[in-house]
Amino acid sequence: MLLPLTPLDWLALAVFTACWIGYSAVVDRVPSIRSRSVIAAMDEHRRRWMRSALTRDNRISDISIIGNLMTSTSFLANTSIFILGALVAMLGTPDLGRRVFGAVPFAEVPPEDAAWEIRVFLLIFIFVRAFFELTWALRQFNYTSICVGGLGETEEALPQALVAAEVANRAARHFNTGLRAYYFGLAALAWILHPVALIISSLLVLRELHRREFRSVVRDALTQPPGQPARPD
Repeated sequence: MLLPLTPLDWLALAVFTACWIGYSAVVDRVPSIRSRSVIAAMDEHRRRWMRSALTRDNRISDISIIGNLMTSTSFLANTSIFILGALVAMLGTPDLGRRVFGAVPFAEVPPEDAAWEIRVFLLIFIFVRAFFELTWALRQFNYTSICVGGLGETEEALPQALVAAEVANRAARHFNTGLRAYYFGLAALAWILHPVALIISSLLVLRELHRREFRSVVRDALTQPPGQPARPD
């Protein structure tokens, strides 16, 4: 059975897929590119954090920091569940959804139920992925707190700290993957309005992700030598 998609829909999907999967594959799997990102810079700061934790007898502050990371991760994971519930409701009321989105100027809402469901199922897939990535990040932050609690003062303490840092870095990577799913979920929402809107929103999300991860003031501040002033925003 042929899918009720126009050539423009297929083009928009191809651009969306290239932006999301292509960007993630290049940034996360090409070492020479990843090393210049804010993600890689934060990996090193987390290693320094765990090494400095060895010098503290009382590590309540370290556990508190991990708790803050878990809170923000848990918030996004819970929010993805609420979004999925709303998307399932959209599947059950296609006529109402089309009326709502059809009121937007220049909108070209699909009249067929099958075309509408394909768009909603894409959003469901995105936020299911976000949920799994965020909950796995949440578990890894929990593992990090256990690793920090087990840091000792023996000669094996430094390797233990590096293990804790690696677990924290892995948690941060999955958190970042879940956050990217949110970004591209917003881009996919534009497909309900028009295929061209999906193309434009995908490119805008790609541009914003690149700017934040490679060209932001925060990235420069994290990578510059200590004492060097940050460039103006």
